Amino acid sequence: MSSPRLILASASPARRQTLLDAGLAPEVVVSDVDEEAFSAIDVVGLVNQLARAKADRVFTELGGDDDVLVVACDSLLELRGEAMGKPTDAVQAIQRWRQLRGSTGQLHTGHHVIARLAGAVDSASAVATTEVMFANLDDAEIEAYVSTGEPLKVAGAFTIDGLGGAYVTGVCGDPHNVVGISLPLLRRLFAELGVPWHSLWRGGTDQS
Repeated sequence: MSSPRLILASASPARRQTLLDAGLAPEVVVSDVDEEAFSAIDVVGLVNQLARAKADRVFTELGGDDDVLVVACDSLLELRGEAMGKPTDAVQAIQRWRQLRGSTGQLHTGHHVIARLAGAVDSASAVATTEVMFANLDDAEIEAYVSTGEPLKVAGAFTIDGLGGAYVTGVCGDPHNVVGISLPLLRRLFAELGVPWHSLWRGGTDQS
């Protein structure tokens, strides 16, 4: 029996690479959801809403009747109650890092999975949270990091899988979640929908 198609509803290269490194073979279909149109009472609620909206949009656009798993994620960094998405420009990225240095934030990632298996449609969702501790950078380090352009591409203006890794002193929770997708949480959601994680491994199933 062949595995369902695995669709990643995200343009994030880091999310796709994380799944590839874990042995999965996602197809990328990017949603065009307007993130600014959503609001919630807290950051956890917001990332949950956005992940659901992205998965719903891609699932609807796919159509067809084949077996499929659509995975969507949305990440935001919370610092002292404030949500931090991608900086709009270098000036904002520098301001963000002046807030982040020497502090601890919470990286929240909403996950929503829609499964169509043998014609039946079901879904599961959850939010993963990882605490992130930031080094106490001086202004020169912040400006040098922002000048690379990396902070402008990611939620919270940092990564741990790139140049920003040197500026994260520790994490408490799933480190994959900081990259934008929690593998342990995703495994649990797949199991809830009746799809064993190992059945999606490349080379271990009928999926090539």
